[in-house]
Amino acid sequence: MAAQVFNTMPFSLLYHKYMIPVSNEVTSMVLSYVEEKTNGRPLDMALDVGCGTGRYTLPLAPHFKKVLGIDICDSQINVAKRYNTANNVSYMVASAERLPVENNSVDLVSSGLAAHFFTIDKFVNESVRVLKTNGCLAAHGYHPSSEIEYRDLSHGLNTVMSEMWDTLCQQAYTTGLSEAADHMLNQYHTIYETIDLKDKKWIKDIPVKYQMSISEIFGFARSLCTCQILLEKNEKEAKQLLAQTDKSVPFGLLTLLPATLHRPGKRMRDILGEEADSAQLNFYIKHYCVLACKH
Repeated sequence: MAAQVFNTMPFSLLYHKYMIPVSNEVTSMVLSYVEEKTNGRPLDMALDVGCGTGRYTLPLAPHFKKVLGIDICDSQINVAKRYNTANNVSYMVASAERLPVENNSVDLVSSGLAAHFFTIDKFVNESVRVLKTNGCLAAHGYHPSSEIEYRDLSHGLNTVMSEMWDTLCQQAYTTGLSEAADHMLNQYHTIYETIDLKDKKWIKDIPVKYQMSISEIFGFARSLCTCQILLEKNEKEAKQLLAQTDKSVPFGLLTLLPATLHRPGKRMRDILGEEADSAQLNFYIKHYCVLACKH
């Protein structure tokens, strides 16, 4: 289900525009770990698995001779190529469970906001296969929840956001994405346990603050595959209703997301009042990271 959503150009463009910005904190953590484990040797190659539109791929470019981003969805890869600004970065369609590189050839296998969709044991085995001695594996994501801080309005805004996240999590468990949701909720602990390397670490509850407008926050919500699945589901229901009644249906029905986007957006705007369009909210997301080194 998730692959079908990601493999459409409209959604890939939406994802590229609105997914939460890259966490510089996590990127720096990964690069520091690699530098420590490789003793500062020149780094030849990084492999970004499940690279999507390349948002976490490009920050690796200054630190490696070459970087390859792979994703199973060709529309994501096409967007990544469109926005590629680094001469040493390339992209290709490939699977996380069959990495398209030779044994012992990679300094870093990285996966940002994607590993929860993989078949974990196969991805881990493939990562260990392609890593050089002292090469590193890094998988990081974010917890499906958030906190908003804005003047004395934080409580009301957070109540709305909490309801939205609950709805999206419920959607994950009804559309075949329960395993991915579990990985995210336990902050990749299951992935950490699957890695059969002695030198590994699990870092959770990494606080990352973004400044975002209401429009950007709900753009982020629209860029989540669970939200897109729910939207498509409601569009289908609306079309079925049209067919059954043979009557005109208001356009609003085609964008029904009663517990996900439409009402929360209005409620948050009501809370902010005249500041709704201008307010820059402190938007906190917890990230987490699994790191491992092959000896």
